[in-house]
Amino acid sequence: MLDRQTTEASQAQLLRRIAGQDRQALAEFYDQTAGTLFSTAVRILGDPHEAEEVVQDAFLQIWGKAATFEAALGAPFYWALSITRNRAIDRLRARQRRVRLADELHEAAAADSPPFAPAFQTALSEEDQAAVRSAVNGLPGDQRQAIEMAFFGGMTHAEIAEALHEPLGTIKARIRRGMLKLRENLQAYL
Repeated sequence: MLDRQTTEASQAQLLRRIAGQDRQALAEFYDQTAGTLFSTAVRILGDPHEAEEVVQDAFLQIWGKAATFEAALGAPFYWALSITRNRAIDRLRARQRRVRLADELHEAAAADSPPFAPAFQTALSEEDQAAVRSAVNGLPGDQRQAIEMAFFGGMTHAEIAEALHEPLGTIKARIRRGMLKLRENLQAYL
């Protein structure tokens, strides 16, 4: 019991040092916790490579948010574990959304095109591709950036908000406004 309290106090001190941008403290905290955090991420995701990325993202968040840790609410290890768990679940949900979207697109494409249509009949013409590029490029920069990160970068809204240091609601609104504008500008192609 005393050993656990000592460890928690030591890790809380490390988090205070991390809040002061002490890289050595981050390295020590990493050494103490990364193995278990990685194991948790692997269990959730089933993929060691993705788990490594999740742990890296978690430690970036720990570095940036160490000042928000409150010892009265829990132990430092469990705070880091919850960050890792939430990151892993976000990544899993994003993966599931991408798979679901790909399946829906595949089903829609199969339903819309004849069974053995040549590629040139199902692909967009150069003129249509130019119209799509023009519509995307015609979006305001913030909307275009958010849409590109979401649809071409495969990022979740939360990941985009964090990457751009913007509120989640702002990112969702940008993507929605951008998609509405694209639909309006590409109405002739729908």
